[in-house]
Amino acid sequence: GERTGNCDLVTVALNMYTQGVDPALNLSNIDEIVKTVEYCTNIPVHPRTPYAGDLVFTAFSGSHQDAIKKGFAAQDARNDDLWEVPYLPIDPADLGRSYEAVIRVNSQSGKGGVAWVLEQDKGLKLPKKLQADFSRHVQQLADESSRELNAADIWGAFVRAYRLEVPQRFTLGAYDETRAANGERIFAGVVEVDGQTRSVSGRGNGLISSVVAAMRDGFGVDLDIADYAEHAIGHGSSAQAAAYVECRAADGRTVWGVGIDEDVATASVRAVLSAASAIA
Repeated sequence: GERTGNCDLVTVALNMYTQGVDPALNLSNIDEIVKTVEYCTNIPVHPRTPYAGDLVFTAFSGSHQDAIKKGFAAQDARNDDLWEVPYLPIDPADLGRSYEAVIRVNSQSGKGGVAWVLEQDKGLKLPKKLQADFSRHVQQLADESSRELNAADIWGAFVRAYRLEVPQRFTLGAYDETRAANGERIFAGVVEVDGQTRSVSGRGNGLISSVVAAMRDGFGVDLDIADYAEHAIGHGSSAQAAAYVECRAADGRTVWGVGIDEDVATASVRAVLSAASAIA
């Protein structure tokens, strides 16, 4: 009305939509509608305009990001058409928006948001304790850059923190894993350390423990495995494996190692060498 102001038609229609009422309007490409309105009126649409603004489906707060991440996980587990994600009253895809910008990272963000970005961008499902460890690196980068971090920034920080694509002290060469008569696993392989190639071997009740023994006997690096996790990245013939190891050093420090490879066993070995490089 003239005394109360005109209510935005898009807001009314999508309020109805969130309550299960079809407004009989096609709003499936909201960005195109925004561009048209801005062109015709020469007035920008505010970033926080309900449903249509650039920041409507965006969360920076750590607690909000964690709730949204859990909501998406629950949504996938239910595998039905009911939309129930905290802080998102409507599925962004219904308006032609992607999920990429739902969680954005800056100095306010928590570990859940950072983990969600890595999972969406690279398929990595970080263990909770590794999320907490990595969030320190992201927080430092956000503070130093004083800007919003994108997926490439976060991946770069992860690569540097856990020595994935940069030179590290211990680099894996060829190796073999065999089983002894008493059931023990024997790791025998080539490891490049400080530019020099060395052959090492170790025994244990599994592959990881035999690699740990090889690092201790061959290089004097004493590691105690506190936790281990692995998962597949992708599907089919192009799938890779990611392995994460939480280790305690002889001086009491806790370090994490990460390994990624087409072979899950090799990913596990790389993860141990990644952790060893952190303390050596």
